[in-house]
Amino acid sequence: MTTTEELHMPVARTCPFSQPEQYVRMREESALARVRLPGGNEAWVATRHEEARQILGDRRFSSDRFLPNFPFLAEGGAAILTNPKQKAMIGMDAPEHSEARREVLGEFTVKRVEAMRPRIQEIVDGLIDELLAGPKPADLVEKLSLPVPSLVICELLGVPYTDHDYFQERTMALIRRSTSVEDRKQASAELREYLSGLVASKEKAPSDDLLGRQIVKRREEGTYDHDAMIGLAFLLLVAGHETTANMISLGTIGLLENPGQRATIEADPGKTLLAVEELLRYFTIVEGATARVATEDVEIGGVTIKAGEGVLVLGYAANWDPEVFESPEKLDLERGARHHVAFGFGPHQCLGQNLARMELQIVFDTLFRRIPTLKLAAPVDQIPVKEDATIFGLYQLPVTW
Repeated sequence: MTTTEELHMPVARTCPFSQPEQYVRMREESALARVRLPGGNEAWVATRHEEARQILGDRRFSSDRFLPNFPFLAEGGAAILTNPKQKAMIGMDAPEHSEARREVLGEFTVKRVEAMRPRIQEIVDGLIDELLAGPKPADLVEKLSLPVPSLVICELLGVPYTDHDYFQERTMALIRRSTSVEDRKQASAELREYLSGLVASKEKAPSDDLLGRQIVKRREEGTYDHDAMIGLAFLLLVAGHETTANMISLGTIGLLENPGQRATIEADPGKTLLAVEELLRYFTIVEGATARVATEDVEIGGVTIKAGEGVLVLGYAANWDPEVFESPEKLDLERGARHHVAFGFGPHQCLGQNLARMELQIVFDTLFRRIPTLKLAAPVDQIPVKEDATIFGLYQLPVTW
């Protein structure tokens, strides 16, 4: 087992195509390592695929962010937890989590998501039209990666897209590790205040969107709660655009840098969904969502995690576990990597994964079909990455054609 003095979290990810050396070392040395977090407290870290799935599937590990010693990857992470009534599903445990997830699960079924395909295709085509009509080079993050999921989540929730700058600025403040505690609290409070007003307007006149339908449904069931709806809106808005935006950018750069792999989906678009799974495994942009606290003593990988101790599951490290994924550093679009943990695992597995998969499929198929000559306008090592964010991605992606 590696000692606390040797390891500090978070570890900056500086290259899209290689893991931090610390991840490799932790995974090779032991199933679990002891680390020190930004706030000074200690936690366990799981870096192997088997132990990652064990922890994420075990109800003896709590997701409750209000518990003492919860392992936040950003200093002051607990500062935004001011109202337990607005707790999001990501921070709930069973049975509360099971009930909350069941309420909204119908909005994310394959059938419901598939009904959104024509509109998402229309959004992607429109943005590519604008991209092609504009100057070269262009920033794909600004022109496509961020607008696609932002427009989709706005339409899904019934959030005016004209407000996207407002919520994107505050979301970035929340996921950036370097944000001060006071600024983090302010960003959270402002976003929740905005969503409270949005929910209040839908309470008066429910619209045909996810929030409007949930308000009507829960009123009929006698379970409606204003604060709970704010918590749901907060989770879906924050998680629903920044994550997918970064996967679009990273997936694009991965395909551009691996033209032989890209030819696989260009020759057979039916393989794009398979390719999306490998891209999700390869880049694994989210890690902070898989933090837990043990509620009783649990033995994992020959190590006893004691009740009250924090645990971080590093999905990126687990998804590059060579015991599970042969030559994990190789991008192989036909690998068939659906057992990855990029969407988590167990009861808290990402609610919106069907929607994310479809957005990525549509973007990659459409982008390379319509702009077959797309290429990077700057060397990969000159493209700035989000080193200080809890969601890994790119600030810019300069492209030309």
